[in-house]
Amino acid sequence: MKAIRRFTVRTVLPESIAQLAKLAVNLRWSWHQPTRELFASLDPVLWEESRRDPVTFLGSVSRSQLQRLANDSSVVARVQEAAADLNEYLDEPRWYQSLGESAPRCIAYFSPEFGITEVLPQYSGGLGILAGDHLKAASDLGVPLIGVGLLYQAGYFKQSLSRDAWQQETYPVVDPDGLPLTLLRERDGSAAQIELPLPDGRRLLAHIWRADVGRVPLLLLDSNVPGNDDAARGVTDRLYGGGAHHRLQQELLLGMGGVKALRIFQRITGAPAPEVFHTNEGHAGFLGIERICELMDPEVTSSPLSWDEALAAGRASTVFTTHTPVPAGIDRFDAALIRHFFAAGLAPAVPLDNVLALGAENYDGGTPGVFNMAVMGLRLAQRANGVAKLHGVVSREMFAGLWPGFDHQEVPITSVTNGVHVPTWVDPKISGLARERFGADAEANGRWDLVYNVRDEDVWALRRKLRVALVEDVRRRLRASWKKRGAADAELAWTDSVLDPDILTIGFARRVPTYKRLTLMLREPERLKALLLNEDHPIQLVVAGKSHPADDSGKRMIQDLVRFTDDPEVRHRIVFLPNYDIAMARTLFPGCDVWLNNPLRPLEACGTSGMKAAINGALNLSVLDGWWDEMYDGDNGWAIPTANNGADPTLRDDIEASALYELLENHVAPRFYGDEGAVGAGAAGPSEPNHEGLPHQWIAMIKHTLATLGPAVSADRMLRDYVSQLYQPAAVAGRAAGAESFKQAKELAAWVQKVRRSWPQLMVEHVDSVGVTEDPQIGDTLTVNAYVVLHDLTPEDVSVEVAYGQALESDELQDVSMMELPAAEHLGNGRWLFSGNISIDRSGPFGYTVRVLPSHPALASKAELGLIVNA
Repeated sequence: MKAIRRFTVRTVLPESIAQLAKLAVNLRWSWHQPTRELFASLDPVLWEESRRDPVTFLGSVSRSQLQRLANDSSVVARVQEAAADLNEYLDEPRWYQSLGESAPRCIAYFSPEFGITEVLPQYSGGLGILAGDHLKAASDLGVPLIGVGLLYQAGYFKQSLSRDAWQQETYPVVDPDGLPLTLLRERDGSAAQIELPLPDGRRLLAHIWRADVGRVPLLLLDSNVPGNDDAARGVTDRLYGGGAHHRLQQELLLGMGGVKALRIFQRITGAPAPEVFHTNEGHAGFLGIERICELMDPEVTSSPLSWDEALAAGRASTVFTTHTPVPAGIDRFDAALIRHFFAAGLAPAVPLDNVLALGAENYDGGTPGVFNMAVMGLRLAQRANGVAKLHGVVSREMFAGLWPGFDHQEVPITSVTNGVHVPTWVDPKISGLARERFGADAEANGRWDLVYNVRDEDVWALRRKLRVALVEDVRRRLRASWKKRGAADAELAWTDSVLDPDILTIGFARRVPTYKRLTLMLREPERLKALLLNEDHPIQLVVAGKSHPADDSGKRMIQDLVRFTDDPEVRHRIVFLPNYDIAMARTLFPGCDVWLNNPLRPLEACGTSGMKAAINGALNLSVLDGWWDEMYDGDNGWAIPTANNGADPTLRDDIEASALYELLENHVAPRFYGDEGAVGAGAAGPSEPNHEGLPHQWIAMIKHTLATLGPAVSADRMLRDYVSQLYQPAAVAGRAAGAESFKQAKELAAWVQKVRRSWPQLMVEHVDSVGVTEDPQIGDTLTVNAYVVLHDLTPEDVSVEVAYGQALESDELQDVSMMELPAAEHLGNGRWLFSGNISIDRSGPFGYTVRVLPSHPALASKAELGLIVNA
C-alpha cells in the first residue's frame, strides 16, 4: 500500500541538548567540520545511515537515546560549545563590516538553483553549485546577502543506468518538513504567502521557506500549497522541467514572486530592504519588472514614477551575471506567450509593450517575435558580468548586437572569475594537516604558501590516503550501480578490485552537453586501452555526469562511454559513476591526481570543477578555456592544444584527442611515476631521479598548485571582487538615483529621452588636424579639430573622443588610446568645434578617428545607451 500523504515529525529534544536543533537547521554544518564531527560522535552508525544529514539523524534517534545523551555531561558541554561557536560566527563582525557605511546594507541574490548540500537537492550543476558557494562565502565574509530561489518538489532528477547503459531518471519527492528549512509565518502563525495572477482568472500562490546558510537567509518559494489548482501546485515540481509554458511560470514566480517574498520577509523580520539586486542568469530577470511595477503602481507608492523613471531607478542598483557561452543556452519564449501572461495583470501599472521591448531581439541577427531572457536581464541592469575573463570576451561578442557601432571590447560586460568555497570542497584531511602543522590562524588567513614547508613524503602519503578513500567509494558506488542495472551479487565480485590506490587517477565529472565532449577520450579506443593497461605508467579514470532528460545526444555519449567501461579487459581501470552530486564530489575531487576537462573552446563559461580539484592538490589537464585560460601558468598542470575554431568538427576532435593522448603518454603519466627524464609541465623541467620512490617534480607541482591557485580560485576572492567591482558601485548608483524622491532618476530619464530624440540628427561634419610635418616623428604634437553638429544637445551631453594608434593596412586601429576633445568654440546653429592635442608616441603607421558618445554622470559606461556616431 502507498500513503496518500506523507509528512515528517520533528524530534523534541531535551532541554540540555536542545541547541542541536539549531545546529542541524543552520546549514553552516555543511562546511563546518567540527559540527559534523559532533553529530557523528553521538551515534556513528546512525550518522552514516542518515547519510550525514543532521535533521534526518535527529529524527532517527530514539527518545531513550536522546535522554541518555542529555544526561551525559560531556555531550552537553560539547553541544553548548558548538552552539556558542555558531552564535559567535553569526554575530561577530567580519571582513565586510570593516568597509563602513558606504557598503550596501543588504544585497538580494536571485538564482534558479542553489547547491549547498546534497541534503537540500535544489541544484543541477555548476550554476547551482556556484550559487551555493556564493552564499557560503558571503556568510563567511559577513556580506549581508539574501538568497532567493524556488523550492522544487522533486529537485533535479536522480540518475541510474539501464542494463544497456541508457540514462534513467527518477524524481523522488522531497518533504520540506524533513529538510533543514523553516516556513516563514505571519505573526498570527499562518503561512506567509505571495500571489501572482494567471490567465483565465487563475492565480499562483506560493509559501516561503527559509534556509539559513550560516549568516545568509535563503528564501525558497513553493507553489505546492492549498489554494492552488493542480496545475499551479505543479509549477515548482521539478528543476528545469516541462515546456515553455511551465518554465515561464517558474521564472515569473522566481523573479516577480521573489521580490514580493523579499518584501514580506522585510515586513515580518525587520530586515533591511536590499540596496542591490543581483540577477544570477536570465531565469530570474523578471525581478526587474516587479521592481519597476513597485515604483509605478499608485497602489504601492504615493508618488508613482513614469516607466522611464522607474527603469532608470531600477537599473542603477541591478547587477546581471551571465553564465552562458552559447545563444542556445539562453531561455527564449514566444513573445505572444509573454503577452498572454502579462495581460492577466502581472504588472498592471507597466505598459505591456515596454515589457515586450525589454526582451526583444531587435538587433542584427536577432529573431523577431522572440523574448530573450538574457537580453532582458542586460537591459534591466546597469552592470553586467561574465564568469571568467575569456567568458567576458565571449559574452561581449555574443551580445554585441545590443551595442551596435561599438568594438566588442567596449561592450559594457565585465567579468568576475568564479571561485569555489574552500571549506566546503577541500578535504578534511588536508585542512586537518594544515591546522596541525601551522595552526588555525594560518588556515583562516589563507596561508596556502605554507604548503612549501610540508615534507614531500607527507604530501605523497596524504595524496595516497585521499586516493584510497576514492577507490573505496568508487567500489561501493559501482556495485550499487550494477545492482540497479539488474546484476546479481554473484556477478559482481570483480567490483571489489576495481581501481588501484597506487595508480595515476584521472577524474572527469560534469554535466553532459555535447560541447563538453565526454567521449573525446574514446576517440581512439585502442590507444586509450593502451594507456589504461600500460605496464610501466598505467592510468585509471573515474567519470561521472548527468545529461538533461531531454538531451538524447548527451545520453548517447554516456551510453557509449559506459559500454566501453563495461569491457572486462579495462573495467578495473575505468568506471562511470551515475548520479553525480555533492556527496560523490566529496571524495572524487580530493582522490584524483589529475582533473580532465576538454570542452570545445571557448564554450566553457568557467568550469569550477577543476578549481575544486586544484585546492585538493590535483593537477589540471585542460583545454585553455574558462578559468584555466587565465590561471594556467605552465607549472600547475597541462594545457591541451586546440585546433583552429574554423576547423571541421570531426578533424578538430581528432586533433585535440590526439594531443590529449600524447600528453598522457609522454608527459603526465611518466612524471607521476617519477621517471628520470620524463618531460613535465613548463619550467619545472625533467623529473628528478626517484631514489626514495617519490616523484619529487610531481609533488613540486602539487605544492605550486596549492600555493598559487588556492587563493586565486577561492570564493572569498570572488565575493570580494563582486563587492568592490559591482555591489558597491551599484549601491552608490542606486542611492543616488533614489535620493530626494528619485530626483536623479527623473532627471536621467528626461535626459535619455532628449538624447535618443536628438541622436539621429547628430553628426561629425568634418575632422582635420594640424601640427605634423611631412616627416612626422615620435614626440610630435598633433592638434585634432572635430566639427560636430549637436543640434539641440549641448557639449555637456556628449563626449567627443579621438581614438588613435597603429593603423593596419585595412585602416583598422590597433593598440588604441583614447582622449576626450574639449569644446573649443560654438559656431552657431548647433555646430561646435571640439579640439585637442595628442602626442605621437609610436613609430610606424599611425592613424586616428573621432567619435561622439552620450555623456552623463549617472551612466556606468559610455556605451550604456548603445548610441555612437563615428566620423
